[in-house]
Amino acid sequence: MKGILGCVPLVALCLLAPVGRAADESREARPLTWKACLSQKPEWYGSEEAARIGDNVLSYQRDTGGWAKNLDMATVLSEEEKAHLTRQVNQADTTIDNGATYSQMAYLARVFNATKLPRFEAAFLKGMDFLLAAQYENGGWPQYYPNPSDYHKHITFNDDAMIGVMSLLRDIGRQDPAYAFVDENRRSRAEQAVQKGIECILKCQVVVNGQRTAWCAQHDEETLEPAPGRSYEKASLSGAESVGIVRFLMSIDRPNPQVIEAIQAAIAWFDRVKLIGIKQVEKRDPAQPKGFDKVIVQDPTAGPLWARFYEIGTNRPIFCGRDGVIKYSLAEIEYERRTGYAWYISAPASLLAKDYPAWQKAWAPGHSVLR
Repeated sequence: MKGILGCVPLVALCLLAPVGRAADESREARPLTWKACLSQKPEWYGSEEAARIGDNVLSYQRDTGGWAKNLDMATVLSEEEKAHLTRQVNQADTTIDNGATYSQMAYLARVFNATKLPRFEAAFLKGMDFLLAAQYENGGWPQYYPNPSDYHKHITFNDDAMIGVMSLLRDIGRQDPAYAFVDENRRSRAEQAVQKGIECILKCQVVVNGQRTAWCAQHDEETLEPAPGRSYEKASLSGAESVGIVRFLMSIDRPNPQVIEAIQAAIAWFDRVKLIGIKQVEKRDPAQPKGFDKVIVQDPTAGPLWARFYEIGTNRPIFCGRDGVIKYSLAEIEYERRTGYAWYISAPASLLAKDYPAWQKAWAPGHSVLR
């Protein structure tokens, strides 16, 4: 046979073949992380490995129906570890923070649809009951449930927690085929929960001098006022969490005037507070613990940035260390927080450049709020 292979010496082919097989075997042997479990090909969810991880998810599920956070549920569990989880089943550490609970439910739905094993359906429905029970009467969700304390009681938009829950319940309420197994009673309750959640979002939007702006990362569970989180997360307007909220509101079909007003006001606020002519860089600095520092430099060619937090009333970017003292410059806070937190973001750029124009054309033609 001639062509490309015809030009390769036989000894070279013999050497190349094992390398190719080794690479394939290496990819197969590489352990799957929990973070990757929702991005597999559809056929994978019917595999033994998917079911094994599904059983892990069941082992981590608490009696409340929810899950704790920051756990890699794809790792192989020893019998001792499984026994330990069984002893922890009644802990009340269940949360919607960092993707917990709603991500496990989305995974279980995929494995159930592929395998039809009843235990995965039952665990999903138990998780759904947890989410429905956790919702406040005013439509918000706390970060932890049940019996949350301190800032965990607040209505939590931080890290898209409430939006993640509402997105899942919205898909269930809309009769997405992925959740066709959900009974009509729960489906109807999911639909109602989403509507209450939307009403809560609209009420939480911060009004300054009679003008709607954006949202705080957390809101008080009773007054709905902006509320602080951790010591370095002050009551403020969030340039990060507000993006997810606006995108969710934009996903509403045939939005009413209140939703349209909320979106238009938030987009106008994003446009007003964008930061032009600067960029954040990691400057090499061997004297620092991580070997670099985060600094802000002038750059007239840089794309727009937004601060993670803005001071309510002034729209000044704010920064805060673990001492809880507000500063107005990233350089003023301690190194650990300066380099260990996302103080600047660019996510609103695509919201303004792509998402909003398409939404505005569909639902508010001739009324763009962008300058």
